[in-house]
Amino acid sequence: MKKPLLLVAFALFSASSAHALDDRIVKQLNALAPDERREQRCDMEAMDRIRKEGDFKPDKVIAYSFGDPVEAGDAIRAPGAVFRSGGDWYRLKYKCETADEGLKVQSFDYKIGSKVPREEWEQHYLYE
Repeated sequence: MKKPLLLVAFALFSASSAHALDDRIVKQLNALAPDERREQRCDMEAMDRIRKEGDFKPDKVIAYSFGDPVEAGDAIRAPGAVFRSGGDWYRLKYKCETADEGLKVQSFDYKIGSKVPREEWEQHYLYE
């Protein structure tokens, strides 16, 4: 299970309207191992993009609910990701490439999938 520290980072990131990372978020991300830092930074980017480019208001992204993320160098592919918006969970796929030790997103592509049926939430550790 990922560190609880990340929930604080998500909350701080959500409150910030700027693309640049706030010093508090950078400090929290730097406390993580490089692979976790990259994954969390890409999850944050997913939330930001989904919020800005669509009708959703995501408050959480999980990269590994329906399958493990695949890392290659500074890139991560999360074919089994999900995000929560309005109390519901939705499938998500994303590809993300980072730089600056996982803190800067170089490229990001994503696709929103279907709503996850409530009866599947428990088996994938998804909660309200």
